[in-house]
Amino acid sequence: MIEALLALLFGLIIGSFLNVCIYRWPRDLSVVRPRSHCPSCEKTIAWYDNVPVVSYLLLGGRCRHCRARISWRYPVVELATGGLFFYFVYTNGVTPLAIKMCVFSALSVGLIFSDLEERILPDEMTKGGIVLALIFAWFVPMEDLGGQGILGLLWMAGLHVPPRWDSVAQAAIGAAVPSFFLWIGGFLYEKIRHREGLGFGDVKLIAMVGAFLGLQAALFTLLIGSFAGAVLGYTYIKLTHKDPSNYELPFGTFLGIAGLVAGIWPKGM
Repeated sequence: MIEALLALLFGLIIGSFLNVCIYRWPRDLSVVRPRSHCPSCEKTIAWYDNVPVVSYLLLGGRCRHCRARISWRYPVVELATGGLFFYFVYTNGVTPLAIKMCVFSALSVGLIFSDLEERILPDEMTKGGIVLALIFAWFVPMEDLGGQGILGLLWMAGLHVPPRWDSVAQAAIGAAVPSFFLWIGGFLYEKIRHREGLGFGDVKLIAMVGAFLGLQAALFTLLIGSFAGAVLGYTYIKLTHKDPSNYELPFGTFLGIAGLVAGIWPKGM
């Protein structure tokens, strides 16, 4: 339990950094310089006003200097990241698997809120996540049966695949197959409707999910994310009377949430 509580605290800190990334990367700004500042008055935020969740509550959700409102996104991202870190360390212990899932959850939270706010899925998170997932696959064996069909053909052909390479291959298959299907779907939609219906960032996001969790989990993510996006997106458009022909659905947000569900509830798929 102590390890899980420490993971919670670490997750809150990572969540605070994610908030910087969510705001700056879609705007092509550095996450290193300048120091955190209020977007309204541009005053530098003191360290005691930058404590995850606590500072937001003490300040009443407003800037100390200009009293401009601070987005609810800041404490939500911090709490979500901290809670996920706590869960994965509590259920898996301090293990390479727990570290892998904490990294995956941090990237997913960042992408969920980046797409929700800016309709942008930064390459630093998607492409960077794919690379990290392939590295993790070398050290943390993939246990996704969805990739065994292709790899099984190599075994039948008499080709022995070492365990580490088997794991990396499953991660690569998990990234390639669902992202290809999603790209094909977007390509056909554009050809038929003569307008873009899917951003390439969504393709990279589902590839990241597959690289971390495997083919089966990525297909689950694609199915649930698409269903939720269609139902909730249509409902939102109807309730707010928006024009469905030009409303940009944050599809990456739905995929990111579905990916977290797949990571938390793998045996339910």
